[in-house]
Amino acid sequence: NRSKYDKYGENWKHGEEYEKAQQQQRQYQQQSYSGGYSGADFGEGEDFSDFFQNMFGGAGGGFGRSTRGRASGKFKGQDITAELNLNLRDAAKTHPQTFEINGKKVRITIPAGVYDGQQIKLKGHGNPGVNGGPSGDLYITFNIPADPDFERIGDDLKTKVVIDLYTAVLGGDVKVNTLDGSVNLKVKPETQNGMTVRLKGKGFPVYKKEGEHGDLFVTYEVKLPSNLTEKQKELFEQLKNS
Repeated sequence: NRSKYDKYGENWKHGEEYEKAQQQQRQYQQQSYSGGYSGADFGEGEDFSDFFQNMFGGAGGGFGRSTRGRASGKFKGQDITAELNLNLRDAAKTHPQTFEINGKKVRITIPAGVYDGQQIKLKGHGNPGVNGGPSGDLYITFNIPADPDFERIGDDLKTKVVIDLYTAVLGGDVKVNTLDGSVNLKVKPETQNGMTVRLKGKGFPVYKKEGEHGDLFVTYEVKLPSNLTEKQKELFEQLKNS
């Protein structure tokens, strides 16, 4: 580090970029003289002289001049990372979202089905480039916390519904919440506590696949009666002894 400081001065940390740019410029000049240059990184007569001469004050001898002209080197701006919080229901629908990055408002459309930890790239929404170079990119990571009603596993959802003992034994109907509202579910007679049934297509939307959904798995929790009357207790005794 000391030797770099002695050579490049206060901007010694950019010394490697300077040396790399020197090498690219020499290659460009050699290919320019031979008529064989076809790269996409430099424009007509471009070199990095002005940019690094200003930074290093001519350290290392600077760049040679191209016989085809001169221009400042262009560098892409720095990328930016950000987090965007969504609840499970928002992640289940396509919707616009506006947020602010570095004082600028950014508006995006979030597709239904994004998952926790997923990252997307917005090209050109990062920091501005150097000497007219392109702006960096913006990387957004989605943060979707746990939902109180549903557990997401891939594109499937799991939930629980409480039924009373009489419905579990005799069968009946129960309302089950889904992401699209409640539906009536028929409970079969003699349903056991912890039994799980599947509602096909009632799960989470599949990312960027319009109309496709996972499944919803419903687990029954049988609630035992309390504060029984004497008559009810007698009936249970009869069932026990029958």
